[in-house]
Amino acid sequence: MVGAGVLSLPYALSELGWGPGVAILVLSWIITLYTLWQMVEMHEMVPGKRFDRYHELGQYAFGEKLGLYIVVPQQLIVEVGVCIVYMVTGGKSLEKFHDTVCSTCKQIKLTYFIMIFASVHFVLSHLPNFNSISGVSLAAAVMSLSYSTIAWGASVAKGVQPEVQYGYKAKTAAGTVFNFFSGLGDIAFAYAGHNVVLEIQATIPSTPEKPSKGPMWKGVIVAYIVVALCYFPVALIGYWMFGNSIEDNILISLEKPAWLIAMANIFVVIHVIGSYQIYAMPVFDMIETVLVKKLNFRPSTTLRFFVRNFYVAFTMFIAITFPFFGGLLGFFGGFAFAPTTYFLPCIIWLAIYKPKKFGLSWWTNWICIVFGVCLMVLSPIGGLRQIILQAKEYEFYS
Repeated sequence: MVGAGVLSLPYALSELGWGPGVAILVLSWIITLYTLWQMVEMHEMVPGKRFDRYHELGQYAFGEKLGLYIVVPQQLIVEVGVCIVYMVTGGKSLEKFHDTVCSTCKQIKLTYFIMIFASVHFVLSHLPNFNSISGVSLAAAVMSLSYSTIAWGASVAKGVQPEVQYGYKAKTAAGTVFNFFSGLGDIAFAYAGHNVVLEIQATIPSTPEKPSKGPMWKGVIVAYIVVALCYFPVALIGYWMFGNSIEDNILISLEKPAWLIAMANIFVVIHVIGSYQIYAMPVFDMIETVLVKKLNFRPSTTLRFFVRNFYVAFTMFIAITFPFFGGLLGFFGGFAFAPTTYFLPCIIWLAIYKPKKFGLSWWTNWICIVFGVCLMVLSPIGGLRQIILQAKEYEFYS
């Protein structure tokens, strides 16, 4: 559940300001916990049937064809988007590690670090299924807790910076508004676990006496407590210490102690290696299913080898072309994550359960839908503007 988006939360607060920033951070935590509960509940709402994929739930709610068209493109954008952002994150963290450990060494291009990070995935992508990456997932979970703690701990040790400012960074009103939109996307990106939650629940055994939603919900509660322990201290302390001079990745703002910051960056690398695989697995599944069922390819090791290596190479290429962590978070966070995380579960819930009009459930779902739609419309505008501004000064493949 804890994404590398946690590293950009202090930056998001610097774009949103104290009041709106804290409000949106807390609101997002509550809304996404609620929509996650809905998904866990809906997994086995039809006796004797399990919805093991997000699109199967969509098909049940909206019909065979429409359900596919609504859910699959959004899910694909999220999963591919996360993989691209994690390629950039992994590369940047490796670069920061190299520069911290060996400050006198010759500078190496970010492009090469992204390639080094991608090389791990050319191997790991051939693991057969979710259960086979449980070890990688465990390591990733421990790492995310560790680097989040280092991020806020090192910020406290560094203390409030001299001449710290909490006002908006942009000089114009338009710039402030666009940055605000981008900050919304950064926060939306941090809450991204819904896209693989049904696939994860599908791996839990289930009987009528002991449905899978019991252990799954316990897991979600633990995950969300950990999310709160990681997200809130990093966001609030990071912004408090650095103000609006914070980088879009807090670990880049922290320089000392060098050994601790180097360690935190390696933790980020290990974490995003595991997270990349969790988001890539459903994409492999989709591509291979289409090739075998629709295009009549023979299921074979060769097919798997080419599909998976091509996907890793594709995400690596996009990451090398647009290595803008902050802008990518804002863009993908709003454009892809807001629908599948904030309001699609609510729409499916309304379509299936049809709660009483103007009742508590009806109002709750509609508030989540309105909030989510605003996020989806506004965030990509800010994120795209940020990418364009960064691309102006950036030399491609330099």
